[in-house]
Formats: sequence, structure tokens, C-alpha cells
Amino acid sequence: MVKKEPFKEMYIELFSTSEGIYAINSPVRVRILSMLRKGELSFDQLVELSGKAKSTVSVHLKRMVNEGIIGSKTNPSDARKKIFFIKSEYLGKLSGKKDVKEDIGKYVSSYVEGEGDPYEFFRLIFHTIRVSLIRQGIDIDPILYEAGVKVGETLYEKVKNPDINKLAENIAMFWESHNLGHVEVLKLEPLTINVTDCFECKSLPPIGRPACAFDSGILKAVFSAHFNDEQVVNETKCYALGDNLCSFTIKNKEW
Repeated sequence: MVKKEPFKEMYIELFSTSEGIYAINSPVRVRILSMLRKGELSFDQLVELSGKAKSTVSVHLKRMVNEGIIGSKTNPSDARKKIFFIKSEYLGKLSGKKDVKEDIGKYVSSYVEGEGDPYEFFRLIFHTIRVSLIRQGIDIDPILYEAGVKVGETLYEKVKNPDINKLAENIAMFWESHNLGHVEVLKLEPLTINVTDCFECKSLPPIGRPACAFDSGILKAVFSAHFNDEQVVNETKCYALGDNLCSFTIKNKEW
């Protein structure tokens, strides 16, 4: 009897360049790109952090530069060396592991049998599409995040106020009036925002990670514009993690 091989989780990451979309399935390249998404790194740093031989890292870097996935520039502290950075758009990842087994039919039936709230209908559409993708191992969080950033840049003009407390109040009013959830500022240092009845994730099944990429993008854009400095949004609690609310911390990138 042939012994069944244990499941090995596989990831394929997708990057969009001016020449097209690249599917990256090499573990080394995935690791390098994961590090570069956090910020620019030198060749020596990439070698050290990846734990791979210089020759191996060099081959992968040259190939990705030629493909337009990453770029390089001269290291200002040493003209003989280079700094590498992401120059393509990260679209998401495909996973061979399917953790979500939710019966979408039950969720659809609950709407049909309800009162037919139009907001709930759009929430149903968003939920159904997203769960269907998650079930197939497709992660579109990076796309949702970038979409959120675009929305946030426009939204800022509607909610902006030099007083951060008033800004937060305007955001809360916008969320409330559009049935996006209930927003509460927990504290200002670091800026922490809680969202209950979150439209993006409340009806999602547990997936073991935060799921509010769209909201995170909106908050990043709004508060980056307010502080005139890039902010980093970290979701620390989420309905998709089993929490009873979503919580976001917004900090300066250099915090």
C-alpha cells in the first residue's frame, strides 16, 4: 500500500508589471519578495535574512530585475553595492490549502428569508465573492487594500479636520450613515480605532487572520493625509479571528 504524502502547503504569489502578470512559486523568490515588500534592502541584507548562498540570491535577483518585478539602485553609502526594492504591484497569493468550508447557500438563504435590506444585499455580494475566493485558496487582500487606499484618498476631502478628534468623529459619522459599522476611538497614543458590526468581515467565517484589508487601506490614506506623513495600519483584532470587534492601530511608519 502506497503511503500518502503529508500535505505541503504551497503558495504562488502574483505580481503585476508593465509587461504582464508573473506567478511566483519559487520559495526563495517568494521569501525575497516578502522581505522587500516591507522595505528596501541591500544585497547583503537579503542574503543574511534569506539564509541562502550569495550565488543563489544573486541569480534570483537578476531574474526578477529583468522581469520588472523588482528594481535596484546604487547604495548611497557604497557606490559598489545596490539597494533592491519592489517596482511591481503585489496582487495576492494562491494557496493549495483550503481552510474555509462555509455553506454559502445558507448565508444566501438567510438574506432571501429576511427583510431584504439593500445594504445587506451588497454585504451579501461582497461576502459571497470573498468567501468563494478564500475557499479556492485565493487571497485578494492586497487588491482590496489598494482599493481602500484609493477610496481613503477621496474620502479624506469629505471628513478632513485639523482636530484629530473631530476627524475621528467625521469618520465615525460616515461609517454609521453608510452602514459600514460603528467606529470608536479608543485612544490617541498610539491611535487606536475599534469598529463593531464591521461590514467587511463580521459575516466571514473564522480564517485565522485579520480580514479588513479594505478598511486598513482607507484608514492608512485618511491618516497619512491628516498627518502629512505615511502611516502604518495594523489590525490587531478582527471578527475573522474570532474577536467580537475589529481594532486598528495607526502609527507613524518610523514608530
